[in-house]
Amino acid sequence: MGDAVFLGLSYEQVINKYKNTVGAVCLMRLKNWADAEDCFQNTFFKLYRNAPDFNDEAHLKAWLIRVAINECNKYIRKNRHHAELDKVSDGAVDFPQGKCDMSWALLNLEKKYREVLYLHYAEDYKINEIAQILDKSPNTIKTLLRRGKEKLKKLYGGDGE
Repeated sequence: MGDAVFLGLSYEQVINKYKNTVGAVCLMRLKNWADAEDCFQNTFFKLYRNAPDFNDEAHLKAWLIRVAINECNKYIRKNRHHAELDKVSDGAVDFPQGKCDMSWALLNLEKKYREVLYLHYAEDYKINEIAQILDKSPNTIKTLLRRGKEKLKKLYGGDGE
């Protein structure tokens, strides 16, 4: 399949357009760039290899996010016997507590909150869209968003707005 085209975009253009999204999803899920990079590459390899038909760019983006999440889940299951980064105090992602950096705060939240907050605030997905991507009910997503914001305020600081 030499010159794959997805909604008028070449394979390279798709990678350039969505690399930050897929990379962030993988990093938020795994909290380690070396592991996230493997899942990132597998996601785009599956796009190239499977060449699915997409209705529009929103469908393409949602497909990439879903595949990235699935790749991360598969990686986690495969490497389950390794120590979880959440339980390692000197993990690969160890930002100083005093630094007011949103990425630090997100990476220090539980995975279920990281994903929902990232998809909602960084990727501008609505609750129903996140529910569809993560295969959860909209009410579950609302609850995760609310609780995640509360936890984020505690980590990041805030005036309770």
